Amino acid sequence: MARLAQTAGLTDVQQEIVSTVRGFVDKEIIPVATELEHRDEYPQQIVDGLKELGLFGLMIPEEYGGLGESLLTYALCVEEIARGWMSVSGIINTHFIVAYMLKQHGTREQKDHFLPRMAAGDIRGAFSMSEPGLGSDVSAITSKAVKDGDEYVLNGQKMWLTNGGTSSLVAVLVRSDEGHPEGTAPHKSMTTFLVEKEPGFGEVRPGLTIPGKIDKMGYKGVDTTELVMDDLRVPADRVLGGVTGRGFYQMMDGVEVGRVNVAARGCGVAQRAFELGVQYAQQRHTFGKPIAQHQAIQFKLAEMATKVEAAHAMMVNAARKKDSGQRNDLEAGMAKYLASEYCKEVVEDAFRIHGGYGFSKEYEIERLYREAPMLLIGEGTAEIQKMIIGRRLLEEYRFQG
Repeated sequence: MARLAQTAGLTDVQQEIVSTVRGFVDKEIIPVATELEHRDEYPQQIVDGLKELGLFGLMIPEEYGGLGESLLTYALCVEEIARGWMSVSGIINTHFIVAYMLKQHGTREQKDHFLPRMAAGDIRGAFSMSEPGLGSDVSAITSKAVKDGDEYVLNGQKMWLTNGGTSSLVAVLVRSDEGHPEGTAPHKSMTTFLVEKEPGFGEVRPGLTIPGKIDKMGYKGVDTTELVMDDLRVPADRVLGGVTGRGFYQMMDGVEVGRVNVAARGCGVAQRAFELGVQYAQQRHTFGKPIAQHQAIQFKLAEMATKVEAAHAMMVNAARKKDSGQRNDLEAGMAKYLASEYCKEVVEDAFRIHGGYGFSKEYEIERLYREAPMLLIGEGTAEIQKMIIGRRLLEEYRFQG
């Protein structure tokens, strides 16, 4: 809505970009999102439109053909896209994280090779940390890389790759003991590899298999997959940054900005749920008047709008902190935690306002009700965010007695 989730202090360029994306969402995404989602169909036409808008290169520096915009600009665009259909924001999010990791940590050769084509949308990125048996415990990764001449041989199984099928570049985190003696802390013996592949499913390059799409409750359209490495050979010059043992820190840097992105997605979905709820409340009549005139519904709308505003403000604060060059893991953790929890609550309230019709697939809120739970676990569960927040608070407020 026009009066909710406004962002003060934007430049004219930022306002124009966000306005353009909002117009695209209203015209090209919202009218078709529910139909495509119910068919679990990849939104190729929408993705092509985002490519034409330059969204795949939004934060890639201008020297590589991107727009060189800030994390805040990107987050506000993601908020608008998620308002239309959260799955579309997922398609560009993993791409953005890989591009960010390359920009921050890649060698000059890696940046020159990948970033111009990523900015154009010709190379689509995905990243892979999780494995079937470890959940949020990244230190328990068992996938492994072994040096063999000028190559590394990778073996293992990865899980929950967004864009696993449609991507052509995957940043994969594995254990690499080379140069790290036994007893080295797990997070100091991990390396990120830049693995190029053909889009699609099955064996997409020798030693690398993408088995197929995982069937999900929501978050459909975008492909979520496994990744299986069986003696996958990767050249040594595809170690991100050129040095082994830095993968954990590189991935955490990417996930940190990814958490701002998930917060933005939560804000966007919550905004759409509020829009649907407040609209339906003025159309539906009971006891001789619109249900919006019943105090119980007004209270619900007031709570929903307040949560939308609070989540948006925390998301913007986390993005601006990162853009300033400061550490923002506390702010990003808080924003991700609050926005995802509030998103779930706002969506459920909008669902309740719709009554029985909210349970019908004819109404958009049914889709949002299945999408919101993904935000509770993506980029770290609420419990993981609380651990991050708690530890950082103890650092900031250390007792000196």
